[in-house]
Amino acid sequence: FEPPRFGHTPGGGPGGGTVGGMVAAGLAGPARAALGGVRDYVLGATLLNGQAELLSFGGQVMKNVAGYDVSRMLAGSMGVLGVICEVSLKVLPVPPATATLRFDLDQVNALKRVNDWAGQPLPLQASAWWDGALIVRLGGAAAAVESAQRKLGGEPIEPALAARFWADLRDQRDEFFSTARAAVVDGAVLWRLSVAPTAPRIALSGDTLIEWGGGCRWLVSRDSAETVRAAALEARGHATAWWGGERTGEVFGPLSPALLRIHHRLKQAFDPAGIFNRQRLHPAF
Repeated sequence: FEPPRFGHTPGGGPGGGTVGGMVAAGLAGPARAALGGVRDYVLGATLLNGQAELLSFGGQVMKNVAGYDVSRMLAGSMGVLGVICEVSLKVLPVPPATATLRFDLDQVNALKRVNDWAGQPLPLQASAWWDGALIVRLGGAAAAVESAQRKLGGEPIEPALAARFWADLRDQRDEFFSTARAAVVDGAVLWRLSVAPTAPRIALSGDTLIEWGGGCRWLVSRDSAETVRAAALEARGHATAWWGGERTGEVFGPLSPALLRIHHRLKQAFDPAGIFNRQRLHPAF
């Protein structure tokens, strides 16, 4: 799932990213649509809850994972349920061959192209569209990658340059995110819209970068939160205020009453005194 490496320092020192932090934040990078998200790779975890109890869930290998899938619930919980002390993750082998291709397409045609490809037996591993360029990464057996290259066409990108592009995109330090940082300082908001991959172009003002075959759309905009969230809902998704905006409000968007009740009950079960990360996931926490 290729998670971002924010503030990485060897050994997870001060200011460095950690595996527990990655799981708690539910972070995933360019390969998310093809390989799954963090939750799909969590096999087990050990958690220190709000009553100083050390709880263990799941297992360390696939065949031993049993019982309630509580460990996977920790992915994206933002630490509100407890301290993640240990976590077991499933891993996949690195593909023996990769290739990155570039296509000059506008947003509408880029979305159509990646959705068409998604329905074909192609070794698509990642995609990104921004500023009139669609970049796709193939990964798998050498024969499959070579066959897909011949079928798709496009302009091949030199491997070292491609590796740098995907690493910068993964860690949110490429040109789009650098521009977004400057815009946020000037009052804009960087939104992450998680929507149906087949959703058409979303009519909002601002600059857009599209990942995950159309399923993740980054938007730098000055539109109101209500406008952005309504557009995401229409595209069968939701919007998260990633950078900027009102950080004490509903950063992750409002939940339905039924879902909010479930969240409250889980919080009460794991952290009844409300010790961990107050108001981090929802203002009501």
